[in-house]
Amino acid sequence: AASITVIYSTPKSGRELRSPVKSASTDLKEKLNDVKEKVNKLNGSVANLAKEAKENIPDTFEGLKHSFEEWQESTEPNKRRLEKELIAIQSALDSLEQSIVAQQS
Repeated sequence: AASITVIYSTPKSGRELRSPVKSASTDLKEKLNDVKEKVNKLNGSVANLAKEAKENIPDTFEGLKHSFEEWQESTEPNKRRLEKELIAIQSALDSLEQSIVAQQS
């Protein structure tokens, strides 16, 4: 924009003015084409990323779900064992409490 202002504000003949205007116009077209090319590449990259995400996310989710289910199955015996141990500890505490109450009476 500044170069256009300088071109038009400098006193020149019509012929002298047309050459810089044409040059500035050509430069602008090249820059716009470059921007257009980069935008097209970016659009292609975004489209490719969206496609890959659409294909891979369900597989990843299923893999995580499967891993979680395997983990639950592998920890189930320990969970049951811990539950039994907690019940035994609670029972022992109840017995100890009853024993202390009986001794105090």
